[in-house]
Amino acid sequence: MRLLFPALMLVMLLAALDQTIVSTALPTIVGDLGGLNQLSWVVTSYLLTSTVVVPLYGKFGDLFGRKIVLQTAIVIFLVGSVLCGLAQDMTQLILMRALQGLGGGGLLVITMAAIGDVIPPADRGKFQGLFGGVYGLATVIGPLIGGFMVDHLSWRWIFYVNLPLGILSLVVIAAVFHPHVRHVKHKIDYWGAGWLALSLSCLILFTTEGGTLLPWNAAELWFILAFAVVGVAGFIYEETIAEEPIIPLGLFRHRTFLLSCLIGFFVGAALFGSTTFLPLYLQVVKGVSPTGAGLQLLPLMGGVLVSSIVSGRVISRIGRYRMFPIVGTCIATIALLLLGTLEDESPIALIYAYAGLLGLGLGMVLQVLILATQNSVDMKIMGVATSGVTMFRSIGGSIGVSVFGTIFTHGLQSRTADFMTPGAGSPRSFGPDAVAKLPPDIHARYLHAFGASLHTVYHVAAGVIAIAFVLAWWMKDVPLKRGLKPVAAASRPAAGEDRTSANIHD
Repeated sequence: MRLLFPALMLVMLLAALDQTIVSTALPTIVGDLGGLNQLSWVVTSYLLTSTVVVPLYGKFGDLFGRKIVLQTAIVIFLVGSVLCGLAQDMTQLILMRALQGLGGGGLLVITMAAIGDVIPPADRGKFQGLFGGVYGLATVIGPLIGGFMVDHLSWRWIFYVNLPLGILSLVVIAAVFHPHVRHVKHKIDYWGAGWLALSLSCLILFTTEGGTLLPWNAAELWFILAFAVVGVAGFIYEETIAEEPIIPLGLFRHRTFLLSCLIGFFVGAALFGSTTFLPLYLQVVKGVSPTGAGLQLLPLMGGVLVSSIVSGRVISRIGRYRMFPIVGTCIATIALLLLGTLEDESPIALIYAYAGLLGLGLGMVLQVLILATQNSVDMKIMGVATSGVTMFRSIGGSIGVSVFGTIFTHGLQSRTADFMTPGAGSPRSFGPDAVAKLPPDIHARYLHAFGASLHTVYHVAAGVIAIAFVLAWWMKDVPLKRGLKPVAAASRPAAGEDRTSANIHD
């Protein structure tokens, strides 16, 4: 056990890091490989494939056992990482990032589900708290590590660094991970997987390209959304007739699962949508370096770590978890509102305080949703339920980044239209160095417009997470289970028995 949990935490750290570590290296990558018009796809390709495969890994883990599925995901992730580092042009890098995402999507969900295989729910809170801290840590320090490696090594090392750490995790998991499952006959719902991949791919493409690569009134954009709707309809139909559905529709009649998915969606949107712009604010308005901006996010990281670990231990002690999402979303909403009040001359210490408060709130929510879901479903569908919550959080994050990016861009363009010359280019494309070289009078007005645009982003993010706060009141405590019961990975229900209602309870 002492070896297994550090290995699982390392796996989660690797997967979460690769969602953000590339951001500070993108300008250097473009300078080396070219392809500025394909820049966004370096991030989007990983996000797209990792989100699409999340529910598939959850199902595969339930069917084949989580050990072999986790090992397979690690191998795919490591192969993709090496090929990313060897890429010679932007097209190769985008394709290899997509391959890396096929493995990365499995690392997160299988790691979280694996905890349920070896720890009873009554003791699971403190371990989930540690994993929540690791996830928050990776989200915050990813840009910092990426900037450091670009400055001192090469952008290729942000991918190569995964290799020794991943191999170490692979060896330890092979030796000490013994999940409580046995194998039975199984049948994969390939049609359901296809419809789900279509719907998620089109949805993420719609939110990523809308207002950036394509204007909102572009016919192509709305055709993409139409295909997403068709994919959702096809997936729902397929899951009603599939013998072993990827995500049993009966789960959505389950209060804890449904609320965890919805809360995770809104928290993910606010988390990724807001923290994406804090390093940008520090670099442009406060004039710090990319590495310095990452260091100045330490209060946010510290808040997530502290609240995740403390809340996990408290939950294991008292056996109740409902109050933590309520308090956490309330604190996060207040923190985002306060971030929306920052002025150009606001001291750095004030940013530290607000960011730390945001971290404290988020740390009380992220892993508690997984704990609540795992505690309220049967072990045979625990992987499916865990992947469902993780998928909704990932979708929320991708939508949050794109929507808040559009809000910020439009706000900045409208506020700078009266003093920026037509030939100056898009204000959003200006890096910190270009902004610093603006004439003094233009520079001051630009920084004011930049800050005002971010105010709008944070106020909208506060409204989004306030929805999660309201939803959290509908959750209820389910007594934490005190033991583990080995079950079949995918047992067949008796004739006439509902496949989902027999496996879930409230």
